[in-house]
Amino acid sequence: MEQILFLAHTENDGTLPKLALESLAAAKSLESELAGSSLVAGLVGEDIEKAANTIAGCGASRIFGVAGGEYNQSRYSTDILAVEAIARAANATLIVAPATSRWNRVLSGLACRLNGRIDSHVTGMSAAGGSLFIARWYYRQRMEASLQRTHRPWVLLVESGCQEAWKGEPGNAAVETVAVAVSPSHTRTSVKGYRSPAADEQTIRPDAQLLFVTGAGWTKTQPDGQTHTPEAEKIILEFLKRSQASLGGSKSLVDLSGEGQAVLRFMTHLNQVGQTGSTPRHPKGLSTCCHGEEPHAVGWRFINERRAINLNPNCGWAQGKADVLYVADAFDVMRKVNQLLAE
Repeated sequence: MEQILFLAHTENDGTLPKLALESLAAAKSLESELAGSSLVAGLVGEDIEKAANTIAGCGASRIFGVAGGEYNQSRYSTDILAVEAIARAANATLIVAPATSRWNRVLSGLACRLNGRIDSHVTGMSAAGGSLFIARWYYRQRMEASLQRTHRPWVLLVESGCQEAWKGEPGNAAVETVAVAVSPSHTRTSVKGYRSPAADEQTIRPDAQLLFVTGAGWTKTQPDGQTHTPEAEKIILEFLKRSQASLGGSKSLVDLSGEGQAVLRFMTHLNQVGQTGSTPRHPKGLSTCCHGEEPHAVGWRFINERRAINLNPNCGWAQGKADVLYVADAFDVMRKVNQLLAE
């Protein structure tokens, strides 16, 4: 019989991130598939009341909590104490947690302290014959494996976008406070503040409805025999500002900076999609000036609706990789789109 622990931390405003609710849905699915299993929840944060009330109707038999000012920020020394205390109080055999940057830093240490095992990049979970199987990504989402372990406890870090987020009516949750002894030596590290780009300079928006991908064609010679990189930057940034889309880039484009060629100054390897880049999950995607090589298309596997703009009707995007291909000049199309958005 498995004791499934859903383990999450709160955001700065006391809410749970969307990924946590996706992980909760995965944990509930496991409970229904594994006969005799039970679900409990564990929350960590400065104030967990709002988060606990949010998941009050999730069906967890118990909700454990560690709260206090020491947990308002990501810090390994205090987080590891909190999650270990919750896991031991819950007698957890399976620990399902969102793969946030905070938990990615902490939960491997938890597995070590519990003499357990951990798997990250978990994209799916299923039960067959009373056994649990997980799907896990390797090599930047290029390979997927199915794994099974008999060793317990087993910590599972769930990737974003692989599960519908749990939805339920909030209620009044009864939280069992877990005592943790925190000494001054545990709080020597502190976060002084956050630095982030202005809203109109932000290019990576994981929750955006549209992924706008630029290719190396934006920096190449145009029909008039000249390059127009500054104009390309202006067009792309204006579109991102008006549409609030997220920006992606092909590997060929982000690699140009290392080759001494003209580049889009706001484009970094963090924007790279496919071919050792990210595998984003947006409802819609628009690819511009990309030659549509297979690795780049692999990076789009979870985009529901794919469109592309390319002057070449025989480009890779035309060979079944895009739902709609616009055979046109991306400069002309995006100028017109920006004009319509402005109106």
